Amino acid sequence: MTPPANMQVEPKLVQPGMDEFIRDIEPPSEEWRQKARVRLDSLTKPLGSLGRLEDIAAQVAAIRGEKLRDPISRAAYVFAADHGVTEEGVSAYPREVTRQMVLNFLSEGAAINVLSRLHRVALHVVDVGVDTNFGSMPGLLHHNVRRGTRNMLREAAMSEDEVAKALRVGYQLGVEAAVAGHGLIAIGEMGIGNTTAASAITCALTGAPATLATGKGTGVEPTAYANKVRVVEAAVARHCSASSTTSPLEILRCLGGLEIAAMAGMVLAGARYRLVVVLDGFISTAAAALAVGMAPNVLGYLIAGHRSEELGHKLLQEHLKLEPLLSLGMRLGEGTGAVLAMPVIESALALYQQMATFSSAGVSGATR
Repeated sequence: MTPPANMQVEPKLVQPGMDEFIRDIEPPSEEWRQKARVRLDSLTKPLGSLGRLEDIAAQVAAIRGEKLRDPISRAAYVFAADHGVTEEGVSAYPREVTRQMVLNFLSEGAAINVLSRLHRVALHVVDVGVDTNFGSMPGLLHHNVRRGTRNMLREAAMSEDEVAKALRVGYQLGVEAAVAGHGLIAIGEMGIGNTTAASAITCALTGAPATLATGKGTGVEPTAYANKVRVVEAAVARHCSASSTTSPLEILRCLGGLEIAAMAGMVLAGARYRLVVVLDGFISTAAAALAVGMAPNVLGYLIAGHRSEELGHKLLQEHLKLEPLLSLGMRLGEGTGAVLAMPVIESALALYQQMATFSSAGVSGATR
């Protein structure tokens, strides 16, 4: 359902159980999708000649319904957290880079800052689990649950309480995005070690071997890459029994990250409040895949912004049956690919709303 215009959000975090996170998530409206298809077929062009742009317009119509004619406000959320698995030498960069990059975001020097400014996207940076004390740093959304996860190779990455708190952070921010009037949200992240977590999640969700789900992340050398594959394989074996199905929530708790949990929470809220959720790369897609596992109706609200160079990203997109809008050889994260895709989505909506129909333009339609 769409939040009422007078809906108020408490300044503290919401405290739902898992049933509260996933209840009332309905699929996008098929009635509105069909209405959109009829209009698209009436526009002054050969049938289907706008390709994927027509699919995007119909999907957004199905999501937004009556709000389709309203201007669509854009926002991007970058969730930052550290990972205990970096103790295993899985990244080419030291753990403190997470903190340093958050400071770079706040000083507006990162790629996501440039793209957000260019495309008029409101950018929000969220500390959900960075291993530092930012104090009252202005411009940062302070929601630190824990200063980094535990080492998933040795123990579960999070406790039940920690994963619930991180989910609530993202869920609450999703509610606040809806209340603020944002209709199009990009999900991004920053966290040294998080491609290792995303690779393990991919293995657990799809059954793929670690060799096919694990990429080089920040660019580790061959020996370090072999070690990363070994860590992913061992962590999945430790926490996910081959003889039973592990729930998405348990996969998240044992193999995920605080920023991955927060992104999953935002995806769930986005679906509940009928927002168009644009995914970035491998890590945000892992979060979305977990959210879909918890609530399958979430899938209809997702748009894959791009396909990254990470091996596991293609596996997850195929698992979700999502086709990326862009394929630019990127592997940066931060929400950059999602923000780059937003003008494509807006172009689809502009064509849908502003093109003349055969009738209004006095143009003859196809005869056969």
